Amino acid sequence: MLSNDFSLDAKSIHKLSSKGLSLKTLKEQIDEDLEFLLELWHSQGLEILKQQGSFFFATKFIPLQDAVFCIVDIETNGSKIETHQIIEIAALKIKGGKIIDTFDSLVNCKEINPHISEITGITVEDTKDAPTLKHVMYDFKNFLADSVFVAHDVKFDYKFISQSMQKVGLAPLLNRSLCSLSLAERTIASYRYALSYLNESFSLHPSATHHRAMSDVLTTYELFKLSLASLDESIKSVEDIIRFSKEAKMLKRPKFDPLLGESQK
Repeated sequence: MLSNDFSLDAKSIHKLSSKGLSLKTLKEQIDEDLEFLLELWHSQGLEILKQQGSFFFATKFIPLQDAVFCIVDIETNGSKIETHQIIEIAALKIKGGKIIDTFDSLVNCKEINPHISEITGITVEDTKDAPTLKHVMYDFKNFLADSVFVAHDVKFDYKFISQSMQKVGLAPLLNRSLCSLSLAERTIASYRYALSYLNESFSLHPSATHHRAMSDVLTTYELFKLSLASLDESIKSVEDIIRFSKEAKMLKRPKFDPLLGESQK
């Protein structure tokens, strides 16, 4: 998932992830100095390499066991970036299936709707001593670096964080991303794919507190490991798993909800 501000078209982005993009095609779409632009993109989380005369996402050559995945979750005081903000963010960095680093912070917020407080348990009082959004976004950008951004229904978290970064003067995210929900639909047979439902079905994180960022991240981490264990051996690189999560056939869902037992039949 790349920002709308990214200067390459969809066809070129696909080539970067697969057979490579020629220098000629690359230069046709950019006005700036190429070396400068590649450095700028890398600072935004996207590394592009030149191999045998063509350009590729670096993630095309990174084996799954060597990749750093950053599993992210946010809680917000509403769904509209124009008027709402992040009130909590958490993340785990994963390499080889193991946690290698963590990030967890509340965000100072002047207004939280009582309905949001009821869902998350987070009140304005809870955030009064928390760092500002600007401080948290700068710290999170450094934490994320160029790792692969993973979230359950990744579009919302990725877009909200990217736009929040722009709000505080940072450039938008360009990290490669992976949706744990889409991946689960292709690796784990389930009646539903909401994180809370999957947690109940597979006992991913028994002590989970749904709608708290770190708890949901830990649940997603267990789900991600379950999906990785179900992958075909042909999925070898980061770009392989990203493509698989988007293009592979979804598994057939059970006709009845197994959590409801025989009573529903």
